[in-house]
Amino acid sequence: MTKENNKTELLVDYFERWIRVYKEGAIRPVTLSKYSLALTWLRKLVPDIRLCDIDRIVYQKLLNDYAKVHERQTTMDFHHQLKGAILDAVDEGLIPRDPTRKSIIKGKTPRAKKPKYLSQFELHTLINHLDLGKEINWDWLILLIAKTGMRFSEALAVTPKDFDFSHQSLSINKTWNYKDDGGFSPTKNKSSIRKIQLDWQTIVQFSELIKGKPEDEPLFVKEKIYNSTMNDLLNRRCKEAHVPVISIHGLRHTHASLLLFAGVSIASVAKRLGHASMTTTQKTYLHIIHELENKDIDLVMRALSSL
Repeated sequence: MTKENNKTELLVDYFERWIRVYKEGAIRPVTLSKYSLALTWLRKLVPDIRLCDIDRIVYQKLLNDYAKVHERQTTMDFHHQLKGAILDAVDEGLIPRDPTRKSIIKGKTPRAKKPKYLSQFELHTLINHLDLGKEINWDWLILLIAKTGMRFSEALAVTPKDFDFSHQSLSINKTWNYKDDGGFSPTKNKSSIRKIQLDWQTIVQFSELIKGKPEDEPLFVKEKIYNSTMNDLLNRRCKEAHVPVISIHGLRHTHASLLLFAGVSIASVAKRLGHASMTTTQKTYLHIIHELENKDIDLVMRALSSL
C-alpha cells in the first residue's frame, strides 16, 4: 500500500492495526482490553472517517460524541488511547498536523461516588466484625489486605513460603490470574515486587494459620474466585459493622490513607503499595495530600506565632 493510499485508510482500520503492532504482547491483557473497547467505540462513532479527513474539528466532535455517554475521566482515557495512534500517523506523514492539539475533554456529570476508604475507627470496627477463626477463610484475606495494602490479585497469590516470620515481612512476587483460568502470573510492574513489613500481631496470627499448609500453594484460593464474590462478602461485613460499604480495592485505599494521615512519607507509601512511581501515589491520594497540607499550614502558623 502506497503512502497516498495509506492516507485514505479508515481511522478504525489504522487504529486496529496500530494496536496489533504496538500493543499486543507489550501490555497486560486487562490494559489491552481497554484499547479494544476504544476500537469498538470508534467503529460505532466514526466508522467511515479516513485518516486524511481528520482535523481538529473532526477529532473534537468525536470526543464530544463519546463524552455524551461517558464521564470526563473515561473520555480522557479514550482520548489518550486514541492520541497515541494518531500521533504516530502524524509522524508517518499520514495526517498533516496533530488534530489532538488543544482538545477539550468533556463528559457526563459523575455519579455520586461511593466511599473509597474507611477511617481508622471504622477499619478497627470492621476488623472486629470479621470471622477470624482457626482456619483460613476469606475474612482472613480481608484482614491481610487491610494490613498490607496489597492488590486483590497479589493477596490471592500469597503462599506460606512468602512469609518471613523472623524478619516480620511478606514477599510480593506474583499475582493470581483470577480473571481467567487461575494460576500464578507476573506482578503488575517491577516495582510491585517488594517486601511488606507486618505488625507483630499479624505475624503471630498467620504463623499459626499456615502450619502444615503446602509451601508453594495459594493460601486462600481453593477454587475459582471472583472479585464480585469478595466485594459481596465485604459488603455484608461492612453492614454488620455499621461502617460505610467499600470495595476490596477500597481496603488498599484505606491502608494508604491511614499511613498518609499518620505522617508516613509519600515515598514510603508508594514503595509499600508497589507503585511504579511516587507520581501515581500523589495522583491517587491528592485529596488526602491537600488535607495534610492544610494541617501543615496550621502548624506553620502556630509555630510562627510563638516566635
